[in-house]
Amino acid sequence: MESLQVLKNKLLADGIIDANEAKELESLLFADGKIDSEEAEFIFEINDAVSGKSNDIAWTKLFIKAITSFLLDDEESPGEIDESESDWLYNKIKGDGQIDDIERELLLHLKSQAKNFPAKLEELL
Repeated sequence: MESLQVLKNKLLADGIIDANEAKELESLLFADGKIDSEEAEFIFEINDAVSGKSNDIAWTKLFIKAITSFLLDDEESPGEIDESESDWLYNKIKGDGQIDDIERELLLHLKSQAKNFPAKLEELL
């Protein structure tokens, strides 16, 4: 299995994520059934690099699935977005100076799925 850095370089070679790349990435990220903090950081790095490009819809679905899993399927606060998760997500979204469409979709999805939706994240909508 490829390392995340090798895969990142391959994915970003043409600047967009196609359906096959999204499928390969999903297989790698969910190989152990969960998304850890390194993988969550990685997926945001990829999103920042391909934001606004003609990515396949599979990329949007994977991004939302992975970040939702990272935030809501954890052992510390299952189903909830705790304060540290809220701070992390807020900083990731604000980090590149823009809220792109996929990040907005993520926020709306989280709002509908989580037991709570912190005011800090509500401000981003």
